[in-house]
Amino acid sequence: MAETAIRPAGNRHHVVIIGAGFGGIFAARELGDADVDVTIINRTNHHLFAPLLYQVATGILSTGEIAASVRQILSGKDNINVVRGDVTDIDVEAQTVTSVEGEFSRTYSYDSLIVAAGAGQSYFGNDHFAEFAPGLKTLDNALELRARIVTAFERAELAETAEERERLLTFVIVGAGPTGVELAGQIAEMARRSFTDEYSNFVPSQAKIVLIDGMPQVLPPFGKRLGKKAQRELEKNGVTVVLNAMVVNVDEGTVTYKDTKTEQEVTIESATKIWSAGVQASPLGKLIADQVGVEAERNGKVPVNADLTVGDKSNVFIIGDMMSRDRLPGVAQVAIQTGEYVAHIIKEQVEHDVAPENRDDFSYFDKGSMAIVSRFNAVVKMGKVEVTGFIGWLMWLGVHVSFLVGARNKFVTMLSWGINALTPKRYNLATTLAQMHARNALLKLGERTTDDAATLPEVRDTNGEN
Repeated sequence: MAETAIRPAGNRHHVVIIGAGFGGIFAARELGDADVDVTIINRTNHHLFAPLLYQVATGILSTGEIAASVRQILSGKDNINVVRGDVTDIDVEAQTVTSVEGEFSRTYSYDSLIVAAGAGQSYFGNDHFAEFAPGLKTLDNALELRARIVTAFERAELAETAEERERLLTFVIVGAGPTGVELAGQIAEMARRSFTDEYSNFVPSQAKIVLIDGMPQVLPPFGKRLGKKAQRELEKNGVTVVLNAMVVNVDEGTVTYKDTKTEQEVTIESATKIWSAGVQASPLGKLIADQVGVEAERNGKVPVNADLTVGDKSNVFIIGDMMSRDRLPGVAQVAIQTGEYVAHIIKEQVEHDVAPENRDDFSYFDKGSMAIVSRFNAVVKMGKVEVTGFIGWLMWLGVHVSFLVGARNKFVTMLSWGINALTPKRYNLATTLAQMHARNALLKLGERTTDDAATLPEVRDTNGEN
């Protein structure tokens, strides 16, 4: 493999980056002016701003606002080569990476490897739930959920019985982290505000939104006070919050959970189920861990050293959602800071001959966590500082727009947010049958999909929570 491996012409240090999420993109940008050659490999052609996927799913934003072309982002960086492909093999002894795109297979040699392949949805061993309860990790997921949500309202207009209409208008979200909370709040707003007077045969506010979690509070990382505030706001807006509830079955028409206190099982009839309860790191992490003698965790994360290397390999770095270090969360800021840190120490090594044993340890600066609960209302935790309500909402807007790529995306997104804040209208609610059915159709055909996290290497850095 090593004899046929591809590397750029010349003798410069070659860095291969797997994944073009926050970690991969920020690492590549940092290396754009360094005396190195960079090859960045990504499954899709775009960098995804995953924290805003739920706004695509609920019709506030279009896909173009949160997904930018990797080639355009890195244009003008003459030392960076962008490759689209699935990484199928990594050999840390031969220092090679193999990727496949259609009928094309290529193997690249590296001097330094940055693995920022991110994470997919985890169903905790119940992967069959995915057929009926998609997650929210990709653009395909967001468009499918939009189609499912909008279609439920359209079919409720045609329902002939109250029972059928109730089933269609019951939305169940599993997982009360930031994604679940934000989705629940937005679906409630669609029903109570955006769809008012748009249907003739039923009142949209009759929709029932149920948020289920096995923990005793919503937003566990935010602490009890903010969790309680978020729960009260959700309930004020019509969301039913069910805690201490372990989901034991999901099928086409129902969700069944067990109350962990009483051991009783409850079944909810629902046409639309959404899963946001867990993540599973890319299997590329375990592939590397097995080769260097490190044991990956159950969720696929790999323990890394203080300089984010793995085992005794001083030139193999795992960052973002894939790494396990100091209990750092899977958020965008971790990916960004680890990407920039690794790029910096590679530059120090190449340009100033800094040996691996003299590297500074990675230190994370916690910029806080935040989630929108409803219009004009967000919760923010920054160290010991906790902010809620309108001020929290403004902080959320400022932080998220600052990380969007490109002036056009920033402007259009702020415009869309302004329209949504001042009027009930949502201008991105178009759906297609392909969006709604393609994922499961491809699975039945045996094709690869971006949601098959259990068996396929994830070549993206999602970092969907923020």
